[in-house]
Amino acid sequence: MTRSMLWLNETDLRAAGAADHLRARADIEEALRLHAAGAAEMVPENVLPTGPDPREKAYGLPARLEGEYGVAGLKWTMHRAAADPSLPANSSLTLLNRLEDGQPEAILESGFLTCMRTAAVTGLALSRFAPLAPRRIALLGAGAQARGHLDMLAALFPEAQVTVWNRTTERAHAMAGRHPGTAVSEALDDAVADVDAILSCTSAPEPILDARAVRPGRLIAQIGFNEVSFDAIEATDDVCVDAWGDFADRSAKSLFRLYRAGRFSADRIAADLSDPACATWRPDPARSVFFSSFGLNIFDIALAARLVRDARALGLGQALPLAAGQE
Repeated sequence: MTRSMLWLNETDLRAAGAADHLRARADIEEALRLHAAGAAEMVPENVLPTGPDPREKAYGLPARLEGEYGVAGLKWTMHRAAADPSLPANSSLTLLNRLEDGQPEAILESGFLTCMRTAAVTGLALSRFAPLAPRRIALLGAGAQARGHLDMLAALFPEAQVTVWNRTTERAHAMAGRHPGTAVSEALDDAVADVDAILSCTSAPEPILDARAVRPGRLIAQIGFNEVSFDAIEATDDVCVDAWGDFADRSAKSLFRLYRAGRFSADRIAADLSDPACATWRPDPARSVFFSSFGLNIFDIALAARLVRDARALGLGQALPLAAGQE
């Protein structure tokens, strides 16, 4: 018998339903449920510097999920600060093994899945942590993460009015054209002036949102690393995360750097998606909320496992031979 594992590229994954935002959010919720029940586990990410620029790193994020997923997996991502312009600056692969027998199950091209996972987490945070129903939303950025978030908003919050801002206005207009009715603002201050939520999906090297962006009844969600200033986080009433734990000791996100600078205490966390005790927490409509999206290992592996199952059912992907066994 010849053993094999499945290779799925982005085209295969999209054909298997990877762009379905409702199912992606369901995977996030199921992964959280399994984690709360002790049927999912993750360990801190491994970070490997790959160049002199601090942004040049490789990350390994392992996790195990039982239940309908039944896999252990590793997402491996590499970031380059000055990549070849003809190539993506980030590359990502996910490897899955079956829990039942330990055998390799699949390798997936997972850059698109990362965007789907991140947008799904933001969608869940908007549902749980926004002080007011998000009727007006400012989306900052026009890269891959911002595009994924715009698609998520169209799917999960179709009644919301979305205004896009990007440093390069032409890119903002191009992205807004994906969904009729999406507005574009040329000025950042105008984009965030009268909104219920700000979703910041940029690669800004320095903060673009300061304490003036913090207002009662508003959620600010930071998806990138540096967009929100320390002063803005400190001015916020309620701070929420998808997880705290060991991530606080190594993540480059603004919130965790604020913590390591001694200016934020873990007991200020109002809600943590990975803590089942916070499942029913809701903010006061008069308070301001900051949400820091880290992206948990279990989320990546859950999406990948579900898509491998669906791809096999549809006959998608390429079988990669491993080794011949005994008949």
